[in-house]
Amino acid sequence: CGHICRDVNYGWLIRSMHANGASFFFICIYAHIGRGLYYGSYLYKETWNIGVVLLLLVMMTAFVGYVLPWGQMSFWGATVITNLLSAVPYVGGALVEWIWGGFSVDNATLTRFFAFHFLFPFVIAGATILHLLFLHENGSNNPAGINSDAEQISFHPYFSYKDLLGFAG
Repeated sequence: CGHICRDVNYGWLIRSMHANGASFFFICIYAHIGRGLYYGSYLYKETWNIGVVLLLLVMMTAFVGYVLPWGQMSFWGATVITNLLSAVPYVGGALVEWIWGGFSVDNATLTRFFAFHFLFPFVIAGATILHLLFLHENGSNNPAGINSDAEQISFHPYFSYKDLLGFAG
């Protein structure tokens, strides 16, 4: 944050929008989960499970982004949270050392977390496309209760192009 917030014109604004936008994104995700619970979307197992994976990926992206300012809170947050992985049987210690890039949280950890923070959104985009494909294959829940085939629109080309345009925007 140091260079961007101090030396780049309106860098403080860009960083604040990025951080607060992430918080707003989580609010939208929680509302989406609540809607899914209310309407019984969990009954579509593939769609729901991919959604859970998406939630975990977004949480990991937010966590590694939280570490990037590299202050005391970031350092100890990275230390504590990554040490939780040491509880994984057999491979936990090696997994933690791989994530750290050594035997403790250090500059190598920061470099890895920056790479993860850059790469995870691409994985999230792929999982989102998979989530939408399963959603449209199963059919989404219909709060209006209209179940007539005459009133349904085929997924392709109508919704696939709409989703593609929304993803590109």
